[in-house]
Amino acid sequence: METMDLGAVEWGVASTVLTGQSESGDHHVVCAFPDGVLVAVLDGLGHGDEAAAAATKAVRVLEAHAQEPIISLVRRCHEELRATRGVVMSVASFSISYGVMTWLGVGNVQGVLQHSGTQRLKAQEALLLRGGVVGIQLPSLEAAVVPVLPGDILIFATDGLRGDFAQGPLEANTLQKAADNILARFARGNDDALVLVAKFLGART
Repeated sequence: METMDLGAVEWGVASTVLTGQSESGDHHVVCAFPDGVLVAVLDGLGHGDEAAAAATKAVRVLEAHAQEPIISLVRRCHEELRATRGVVMSVASFSISYGVMTWLGVGNVQGVLQHSGTQRLKAQEALLLRGGVVGIQLPSLEAAVVPVLPGDILIFATDGLRGDFAQGPLEANTLQKAADNILARFARGNDDALVLVAKFLGART
């Protein structure tokens, strides 16, 4: 897959399926809406068809309601997934006009925001994850709002990758190659794995 460009966000994704399974339970969403872009990575519990079915259902909910506040989105997914295995998920919503990203994680899909400028107090910020499973047991939800500038990079990764996946700069000339490199270096090999790399571009003139 080549790097995709939705105007405000450029992105690449790489994934692998656990050996012996026909379908991955790790899915992603990148969906533009007026003045923003929704980015999410979801991991259906377990492996195989049932995990994939739960993740696919959550993807449909997110895409259909992408411009809603992300707490509402996660709650909506929780209601729709009650008859499934459930998913863990991390979601980020970029506001182009305000230059902010709102993000939230339930479960163990890790998220890292890498700031591009040296003027920032933090070069990198990690998403605070809350324990639970969307569709089964939802924790108290609280979203964090983070200022973003053009060039800032968001990375989401499922637990099929080692936790040190975001250490160091991205050594690639496209986001797709960056995602491919992260997957190749940090995939555990004993689970489905997916990594999504998205760069905030800001408003286009």
